[in-house]
Amino acid sequence: MSQGFDSVLSMVPVEITNSILMQAPLEKVFETAADLSLWPKILPHYRWIRFHERSETRNVATMAARRKWIPVRWTSEQQIDRVNRQIHFHHLTAFTRGMHVVWSFTPTPVGVEVSITHAVPANIPVIGKFVAGKIIGSFFIHSIARQTLTHMKRYVEEGHVS
Repeated sequence: MSQGFDSVLSMVPVEITNSILMQAPLEKVFETAADLSLWPKILPHYRWIRFHERSETRNVATMAARRKWIPVRWTSEQQIDRVNRQIHFHHLTAFTRGMHVVWSFTPTPVGVEVSITHAVPANIPVIGKFVAGKIIGSFFIHSIARQTLTHMKRYVEEGHVS
């Protein structure tokens, strides 16, 4: 028996991508993004980060940020791939449980294009794909990722050393 089109569509994750051009050396941009302990110091919308496990290539941390006045918190596993210049996050808790996030860094003649792609699972309990895309995706993820990229850009372009 084949699945209906609506059933297949409901299993497709919602993808949200934010990108920005940073005019700083690739290594500096990458290492700043990979250093979670730096985030609450340079990203005003991040309240705190608590590490549960920590190493050069893998971290598990509970992260707390805010979307305007609304506090959000989640636990995530971070994998740092220095060879391919990617940072992967897998959300382990909260409404975004199961979400996969990829940071990619593309050198260009005028700087580094930094993209954050969030793959929000379509099967989030109770809320479904529409709400996942509109509320979690657009309202929370897009807003927080945009702020993250904007503040990180300011930090690396001002010449700070991470």
